[in-house]
Amino acid sequence: MRWLCILFPQLALDAVLRSREDANAPLVLLSGPPQRRVLQAVNESARAQGLRSGQSLTHARMLLERFDTVEHDPAQTEHWQQFLASWAYGFSGHVSLDFPRTLLLEVASSLRLFGPWPELEQRLRAELQALGFQHRLVLAPNPLAARVLTNVADGLAVDEQALQAELQRLPVARSGLPGELVESLQRMGLRRLQQVLELPRDGLAKRFPPQLLAHLDQLQGHHPLALSCYQPPDRFRQRIEFNFDVESSTSLLFPLRRLISDLATFLAGRDCGVQRFALILEHRRQPASELPVGLLGAERDPERLFELARGRLERIELAAPVQALTLLAEDLPRFVPAAAELFSSRPQQSQSWLQVCERLRSRLGDRVVQPLAAVDEHRPERSWLAQERGDAAARPPGPRPGWLLAEPELLNDLFPRVLAGPERIESGWWDGEDVRRDYYLIETRDGRRAWAFHAAGRPGPFWVHGWFA
Repeated sequence: MRWLCILFPQLALDAVLRSREDANAPLVLLSGPPQRRVLQAVNESARAQGLRSGQSLTHARMLLERFDTVEHDPAQTEHWQQFLASWAYGFSGHVSLDFPRTLLLEVASSLRLFGPWPELEQRLRAELQALGFQHRLVLAPNPLAARVLTNVADGLAVDEQALQAELQRLPVARSGLPGELVESLQRMGLRRLQQVLELPRDGLAKRFPPQLLAHLDQLQGHHPLALSCYQPPDRFRQRIEFNFDVESSTSLLFPLRRLISDLATFLAGRDCGVQRFALILEHRRQPASELPVGLLGAERDPERLFELARGRLERIELAAPVQALTLLAEDLPRFVPAAAELFSSRPQQSQSWLQVCERLRSRLGDRVVQPLAAVDEHRPERSWLAQERGDAAARPPGPRPGWLLAEPELLNDLFPRVLAGPERIESGWWDGEDVRRDYYLIETRDGRRAWAFHAAGRPGPFWVHGWFA
């Protein structure tokens, strides 16, 4: 087995920075009681100006007059660890969240799928960098060794033979042991894990609790470490809160793109698509506004989803300034990529019919552009229905026009050319609106093709019911 450990050293801070347009402005996370506020974490810009984690807010104000502050929320840290687990689920079926700010993945089979470790490592780092999270990676034969080695290394990959040498060089203080055991070992002059491993096991068992030997055995892979297995949720919900009131829909595009990107990451890890989702706009002293976004088919491409959501958002007028934006997606059907040509001359300009319809709907509205569902009815004016979804019905034989007129019109051409027909339609006697018509495909003198009829069995002037393209 091969276990990959991904450690996020500043998960809470990265979660805040990725939602801000200016990530270089000085920013600190605050914690502690109101009477003594403490800097929980600081970004690079604030650190360069003298701020450090653990400083009091009063001391920080003396060093730097202006910087942004955000309240540290442990629940948000847990939320983002869950989100990263859903991303990692796209690389491994066994993902564990047993350690804080850490993901553990069993990647033995993933190496056969994604290529050797250097290729997989490069892909993981590229995607994590795009998501905006700093990280350290270590590959080891067992999960505990991988987690402990991330304390002192990044990019390390060891097998069973090299593991023992890496563990022996490990400082006792970074070995993952509880603080009281570390302190006891250091009082005995044991600074490296090699010194502890060279001591007789009987002596260690007498002087220390069983937790020490169990930890050493799990580090070396002698005893397995039981880990829980992460299961991705059945819905996606992400929220971005603003530190100022947003008064235009244009200012919402940056956080919207981040939310859509996170949704696409979640969908890829879960191997599904989204059929519809909602944008919830929270206002001050007013009920939240909800903007539904529906798609004709399941999709998970971030650019297409953003284009559709942006089209819906730009069409509305904000009822009040927005304080927070939430994306909620609960309709997550199975995603099947659309079939495409292997060699396309202009792939950047090719779009499927569904994509064109969805872009039109986002710009013009759902009621303006609607799909047609066939109905089992011979009368032409009753053979279709405009709706979101419809069960496909068998189409009647013979030609049918793409443009069906609301009311038939008398044909002014006295001598049209008949191309096909007659096709008799006789139906509707049960509801009092029965029709008896003979339909023809005709061509007028100016070259237009029409679908026209006259009364069944009684030749007379043609009535145009539809036009062909």
